[in-house]
Amino acid sequence: MARKDYLYQHYTWVEMKEVAKRNPVVVIPVGSVEDHGPHLPLDVDNFLISSICEEAAKRANGDILLMPLIPYGFETHHMDFPGTIDIRMEHMLNFTLDVCKSVAHHGFDRILLADGHGSNMPILDLVARRTIIETNALCAPFLWPSLALSEIKSVRESGRGGMSHACELETSVYLYLDGERVQMDKAVKEMEQPDSDFIWSDLLNPGPVRMMDIWTRFSKTGVNGDPTVATREKGRIIFEAVVENFVKFAREFRARKRGDRVDNH
Repeated sequence: MARKDYLYQHYTWVEMKEVAKRNPVVVIPVGSVEDHGPHLPLDVDNFLISSICEEAAKRANGDILLMPLIPYGFETHHMDFPGTIDIRMEHMLNFTLDVCKSVAHHGFDRILLADGHGSNMPILDLVARRTIIETNALCAPFLWPSLALSEIKSVRESGRGGMSHACELETSVYLYLDGERVQMDKAVKEMEQPDSDFIWSDLLNPGPVRMMDIWTRFSKTGVNGDPTVATREKGRIIFEAVVENFVKFAREFRARKRGDRVDNH
């Protein structure tokens, strides 16, 4: 495979010292292996976030340095479905923090945690906070759909809760990237969480109160949303918007200024 200058692992340690002087934004993709209904493979979160990060890094012309994927996430609530791999929250926090602190130790002071799995976010938020407190780097986590909310809303057909998991959103992007691995004839709509004015799951418009129950208490297929309205064209529009905004965000983050810390004791 030809060398790719945007990939962290393609450099030697001698070269890495020079790369650190350029100070690109280091992007660490974080995914998961879990159920995504009867129509999508177990690799949805890994495949989507890896594809998004790699395309953004290609287009960023040196502003992004892409790390290898962290492929497993926090999945205890999904373990009733065969194939799911669960990393306990304290292990995931410490592991990901060690990666961030290693990167910061080598002189990189802008780190982004690009998340492909919603339940990783509370853990990654703590990782980012501790990275800032314990190193000289700035670190921020984000869930990829959050980079293109308006563009996703413009193509959305499903109602509230229709874009949650193995849903219109994820299925559309997977159809665009590798439609041969999507079994659309097996896609089913399932939105069985109890009605509430405060608690509901949606990647674009979550409820004001967050609660994650054991998954099989409200989903028998592993779907939470409506994949039946997913299309390849929606996936193309969403993917392109996320990647374009990702590059803009990375460049903004790279140039982000920070004030001097003042201890007022």
